[in-house]
Amino acid sequence: MRIGLFGGSFDPPHVGHLLIAQDAIDALQLDLLLVIPAAQQPLKGAGQTDAAHRLAMVRACFEGVPKVVVDPVEITRGGLSYMVDTVENVRERWPLAELHLLVGSDVVPTFSRWKEPERLLGLVRLVVLYRDTAGAVPPHPEIHGGVRAQGLATRRVDVSSTEIRARVRDHRSIRGFVSESVASYIASTGLYLENSRMPERAET
Repeated sequence: MRIGLFGGSFDPPHVGHLLIAQDAIDALQLDLLLVIPAAQQPLKGAGQTDAAHRLAMVRACFEGVPKVVVDPVEITRGGLSYMVDTVENVRERWPLAELHLLVGSDVVPTFSRWKEPERLLGLVRLVVLYRDTAGAVPPHPEIHGGVRAQGLATRRVDVSSTEIRARVRDHRSIRGFVSESVASYIASTGLYLENSRMPERAET
């Protein structure tokens, strides 16, 4: 069984995340893709949107997408989210699976700062996503200590969560940036506005 792990803040999840997920499923011939919203990313500091909001949006975004399961393992665990701990949890649940960890090319320079990078690389096959199919994609980029990952080209979508949050704060439309379900969630909660309200605590 081939399982992909796609983690991140997803603050909010957008159409680029959906396309990356589908590209990875197709290119890697995955049987299952776990989308894993972080409780709190260690390298992003304070000020991250409440995990319950992000989990609810990720579930709305990926609902009904074949081969995709939203896994709340990091939010359930709480505290800082370290991928090596998450991968070990997935390995316990699927001991015989071939695990593929998807990471953006922008995280390659910081990978050595992750918790126990050597142990992590011993548990998964690392796949580095390059969001520009027109450019040259390194087939086996060096990731840490001489270890090489698999390079995977995904389509370029110039959408970012930072831009979406800014558009909401400026009362501009986010139509086309996120799925209708995510847009509805943001509108109903007032998320990213000063008067946003907390959701009912999402079940994990």
